[in-house]
Amino acid sequence: MHILIIGAAGMVGRKLTDALIATGTLGGANISRLTLADIVPPPQPATAIPCQTLAIDLAAATTATTLIAGRPDMIFHLAAIVSGEAEADFDKGYAINLDGTRALLEAIRAEGMRQPYRPRLVFTSSIAVFGEPLPPAIPDDQVHTPLTSYGTQKAICELLLSDYSRRGFLDGIGIRLPTIVVRPGKPNKAASGFFSSIIREPLAGLEAILPVSDDVRHWFASPRAAVRFLLHAATLETSALGQRRNLTMPGLSATVAEEVAALGRLAGPAAVARIRRVPDETIIRIVAGWPQNFDARRATALGFEAEASFDDIVRAHIEDETDGQVS
Repeated sequence: MHILIIGAAGMVGRKLTDALIATGTLGGANISRLTLADIVPPPQPATAIPCQTLAIDLAAATTATTLIAGRPDMIFHLAAIVSGEAEADFDKGYAINLDGTRALLEAIRAEGMRQPYRPRLVFTSSIAVFGEPLPPAIPDDQVHTPLTSYGTQKAICELLLSDYSRRGFLDGIGIRLPTIVVRPGKPNKAASGFFSSIIREPLAGLEAILPVSDDVRHWFASPRAAVRFLLHAATLETSALGQRRNLTMPGLSATVAEEVAALGRLAGPAAVARIRRVPDETIIRIVAGWPQNFDARRATALGFEAEASFDDIVRAHIEDETDGQVS
């Protein structure tokens, strides 16, 4: 099996790569080749599996054709301009998130017209496809009412994925990821980045800025869960999806206060004291339109699983990223 990961240099992409290399198989098939692509060169993994790393611009005219020329059997499309940046740079968000994805789908279709080809495509969508007004727990069939450019781009791509799958050009599944916390490394430009930083930085002995109020509620899952979602989506029998190719992943609905309380239980009051509250009206406005809780029973029935408590999420970060140590 030849696997292509687009967005392989990002946190989830790197962890997915590590998981695939650790087993050497996917769905019972041996991994014979890996292609790792991103806007910056992904790190070259230590593996006996033949692996090519590519620095690509998904908005460039020939990129999609180049990626599909190797006819990957499995494609993980993780690449995106994140929410805050897509809102700040309208043209860039649409060029990457919509036009780049459409070009990828078209390259797959063109390759299949040349010679039979129907790869599995796992697309990471977002809960940002939903926006107010919303019910207390959002079902999978809730109408899309995105309130950001990022959410709009993801919603359009969900429709494209469904249509290209319906026409038989590819075998697609879109998974709407919760906000993934705790993200290791430096903050990115996502409006949701503070959800990670108020855990990550205090655990490292650093100050963190909290731009919203403690009663803000959101939908979360860990990086561990994100990798499990992707691997399960890659091997799921898609006939179980019917015509509804996109689904919301399970997660944990929690407030900022509950997040901070979990930090205190696992790292003590000194860590909590490193959080400084500095309201940011732009972030407050964006977050106010985001969904807070989901009824993900459809994904759960299909075997997707997430954490049961925020303590589990913080504990996973401590175990995976700090060697069990806190400052």
